[in-house]
Amino acid sequence: SQQKIFKAGDTNQDGQLDFEEFMQYLKDHEKKMKLAFKSLDKNNDGKIEASEVVQSLKILGISISEKQAEKILQSIDADGTMTVDWNEWRDHFMFNPATDIEEIVRYWKHSTVLDIGDSLTVPDEFTDEEKKTGQWWKQLLAGGVAGAVSRTGTAPLDRLKVMMQVHGSKSNKMNIASGFKQMLKEGGIRSLWRGNGVNVVKIAPETAIKFWAYEQYKKILTKDDGKLGTVERFVSGSLAGATAQTSIYPMEVLKTRLAVGKTGQYSGMFDCAKKILKREGVKAFYKGYIPNILGIIPYAGIDLAVYELLKSTWLEHYASSSANPGVFVLLGCGTVSSTCGQLASYPLALIRTRMQAQASVEGAPQLNMVGLFQRIIATEGIRGLYRGIAPNFMKVLPAVSISYVVYEKMKQNLGIA
Repeated sequence: SQQKIFKAGDTNQDGQLDFEEFMQYLKDHEKKMKLAFKSLDKNNDGKIEASEVVQSLKILGISISEKQAEKILQSIDADGTMTVDWNEWRDHFMFNPATDIEEIVRYWKHSTVLDIGDSLTVPDEFTDEEKKTGQWWKQLLAGGVAGAVSRTGTAPLDRLKVMMQVHGSKSNKMNIASGFKQMLKEGGIRSLWRGNGVNVVKIAPETAIKFWAYEQYKKILTKDDGKLGTVERFVSGSLAGATAQTSIYPMEVLKTRLAVGKTGQYSGMFDCAKKILKREGVKAFYKGYIPNILGIIPYAGIDLAVYELLKSTWLEHYASSSANPGVFVLLGCGTVSSTCGQLASYPLALIRTRMQAQASVEGAPQLNMVGLFQRIIATEGIRGLYRGIAPNFMKVLPAVSISYVVYEKMKQNLGIA
């Protein structure tokens, strides 16, 4: 493996791994060796000081003295080349052979496994190798099945959330217990899963569109050196999310209508679609679209920012022996970041749900986004914007756990390492 890395790094084949080549090697592997190596320029002043080299390499597990770092810098400045013989790097790479470096990208990927049901998560990224070997579609399939099982497992909490978002108000004190009682009384046990069918069916088209769109936006946004920064990743991810949501938005409306529907109101999703079309026309399928799209930005932004923050904190303080954080750290980081994102975008999600349900709630005036915001604030205060957040957060842990377990099982069955 040492030879493999050496060969990979030694691009001009002069038998020496010079600094240019080593930097290039790190660059190619930056995605994989993200290890807080944000880049050598720690203070972002456009210059690399010796202390920064020391600091950066230390994070990678390579200890060099300030003197050595200065030598490196001097020699770069002097003639633009820097030869480092193999022995100096061997110690580091012995613990970190190329296969592991390939793996690191897997470890720190903001995982598709996390399906919390509000499918705004950042699209998955695949290495070129995964694309070549066809691993990517297996991973997407595994993620899709995991999502379907986890959504079905937590559907009662999801339906309760929608009911509280739509019907919960100061006058109608709906809490978790009374909400469940009401649903059971109205439609029995089966009614707890109302709207889950659409919620599961929409996973496939949404994942496919999001993945495809993400690849397209990445191509448009990548810099000349083909590298994607956090900002580009955020923008392409958000745009991909928006594209996918736009294409499947009518299904979101159907899910909400079914969830707030009474027993016998609709015989299924097609019946629901037919009735909405007949009574309210095509426009009804895009109700609440604006707050939905606006919600992507705080959600994705905070999700990504918190994830990066947790990741760099972990790498700085806890990554002593290896860059592999282990499953629980990853799931923990992902869950916390998604939860923070949800907290921020929740009022928009609530407004969206209300707008989607408006016509089916008798006697409710048909308000637009701003009007609805104003009315909720006026009648219920800020708390009104967070109705249903308790069952929403209650379902996070079971949703993550179920989807993780199913994802792992699926991976075994599909033969993904």
